[in-house]
Amino acid sequence: MSTKALTDWAYPLAESLLSEPLPRRWAHSQGVAERARVLGPILGSDADLLEAAAVLHDIGYAPDLAKTGFHPLDGARYLRNVAHADERVVRLVAHHSCAWLEAEARGLRDELEEEFPREEPHLSDALCFCDMNTTPYGTPTNPVDRINEIAGRYGPESLIGTFIRRAEPEILGCTVRVLERLATAKRQPT
Repeated sequence: MSTKALTDWAYPLAESLLSEPLPRRWAHSQGVAERARVLGPILGSDADLLEAAAVLHDIGYAPDLAKTGFHPLDGARYLRNVAHADERVVRLVAHHSCAWLEAEARGLRDELEEEFPREEPHLSDALCFCDMNTTPYGTPTNPVDRINEIAGRYGPESLIGTFIRRAEPEILGCTVRVLERLATAKRQPT
């Protein structure tokens, strides 16, 4: 499948799984994909791959897909086993936004990492950047406000609240690395 065909395939799949049962999650996913398009200058031939993973990253929340209650794992398994998606998209979905830390808190880290090797760090950083710079409504934000929103929505003592605070340094690190790459790309002569 060509990379453009990958995004042409990913959008309708994500929409079919999220738009009706979870319209806010669908709006968020579209916003994350929009952020991914902005990163094209630093991704080269992987730009469409990242955009496809971005629009699909939260499909594991879809009621028909939720099996373990851990959406990165549920989404990646669906993409691998049912949708027969590109392996790199599957890996990005499985590990998006520091998922290994939440998997650890849920006792699923070994399962996650045995089934799905991590994708290249620059792509993982890029997907985390896109996700953590997008509100639940799909609009741009910054990672500090996004982390605070997540912790507030789930509660600071909840599994998600604890995980997101534990992941905060890595999320901020991803953001810095992506912004540095963007700044370097803008300084490059064309």
